Parts: sequence; C-alpha cells; structure tokens
Amino acid sequence: MPIYEFYCPENNTVYQFLARTLAYRDKVPRCPDHPEFTLQKQVSRFAIIGKAKEETDNDPFAGLDDAKMEALMADMESEMGGMDDENPDPKQLGRFMRKMTDLMGDKTPPELREMVKRLESGEDPEKLESEFGDMGEGGEGDALFAQVKKIIKGARQPVRNPKLYEMSEWVSA
Repeated sequence: MPIYEFYCPENNTVYQFLARTLAYRDKVPRCPDHPEFTLQKQVSRFAIIGKAKEETDNDPFAGLDDAKMEALMADMESEMGGMDDENPDPKQLGRFMRKMTDLMGDKTPPELREMVKRLESGEDPEKLESEFGDMGEGGEGDALFAQVKKIIKGARQPVRNPKLYEMSEWVSA
C-alpha cells in the first residue's frame, strides 16, 4: 500500500495519502484543509535513492554538509518569517546574510562580505543592490549572488501535515 505525498502551493503544506490500491496512482485528491485548492504530486524525500552527480563549479553551496544546510534552512525560515518583504530592516537582512556567508566560508566573494557588513551597519538595501547589483557578473560572485537572492525570496519551507489521509476519501469519483 503506497503512501503518496501532495503539495498544496496555496497554503504551502505537504499532505500524505494512503492508497489501499494502485488504482489511485494517477489520481489527485482534494486538499484536506481547503478542498477548492489544487494539490501537486511530489516525490517523497525518503523515496530518493543516492545522490545524482551534478556539476558544482558554479554552486557556492556545493559540498556543504546536509545537516548544516537543513539547519540553515530552518533558521532562515524563522528569520524570514519576521522580515517585512516590502521594506526589510537592513540590520536584520545583514544578520541573515551573515549566517549564510559564515557557512560558505572562503567561497564568499569579497564584494558580498562588504555588502553584508554595510547591511549590518544599517545601509539601505536598495542602494546596495544598485551598487552591487552586477557583482561579479559572469563569474563566481554572480552565481553566489543569484543563489543568495533566490534563497532570500523563497526560503519558506512547506509545512508537513502530520496526519495520514485515506486516499479514497479525498478523491472525486
């Protein structure tokens, strides 16, 4: 009896459904919390076997310990939860980025270190972005800066609903 996981982007939650028959393998259930929301089937974390070999030349986070990365992501989620997306506090943003650059160690370009230092002192993030926006364009700094921006914008991990739902009760006939 397989357990399928589905992600709901509208409420950022992962749900688990028990299918007592393989007839449900291509079905998509309704969201248990909001039946009008659309769920997306996803691969379970425990179902992934081994690690795919990827090119890591431009990945500033390559080689980081999984436990450290998970701890960083959890910490980032709590930091980002209290941050104003429209008008972030420069010092709070600086503390957030400091944690990331500390984890990356010597892979951090000097320009990013300077930006973090200036954010921590309270400088305007928009001013710094216009000044450092093309930081390292085409090089290591560019890849790192792109990763940092991507993480800052999407740091919220989905909530995992602990309940196991019966697939048959949530699939439309």
